[in-house]
Amino acid sequence: MNDIDAWVWWLVAAAGLGIPLVVTAMPEFAMFAVGAVAAAGAAGFGAGIVVQVLVFVVVSVALIAVVRPIAARHRTQRPQLATGVDALKGRQAVVLERVDGSGGRIKLAGEVWSARSLDTDRAYEAGQEVDVVDIEGATAIVI
Repeated sequence: MNDIDAWVWWLVAAAGLGIPLVVTAMPEFAMFAVGAVAAAGAAGFGAGIVVQVLVFVVVSVALIAVVRPIAARHRTQRPQLATGVDALKGRQAVVLERVDGSGGRIKLAGEVWSARSLDTDRAYEAGQEVDVVDIEGATAIVI
């Protein structure tokens, strides 16, 4: 270790932590890698090994404590802009051909869709407005 400065070893450790990050896709390894880069910075400024290790631990733990809850919150949130089939749920449609539990046709968002009634005993006649509650494949489920 006499020939190579401590900051180089910390950068090697940071690169080494990048390998499991890529292989496992666990973001915690990235946070440890940032901690190793911070420790390399401390070593570059001449800090002792105890300070370097403390910088590594403090930065890594701080990142995990701050970034993980934020990432978890963003992962569980639904997108604010509904697109695709999700955008059609809750919209109104006009019945083109009688819709009952076995099928029918509606006009939804300017397109003709196959549809069936959510309540199999209920039927909707042509011209009635219905609400789309779900989309199953290419069939709208209406009430």
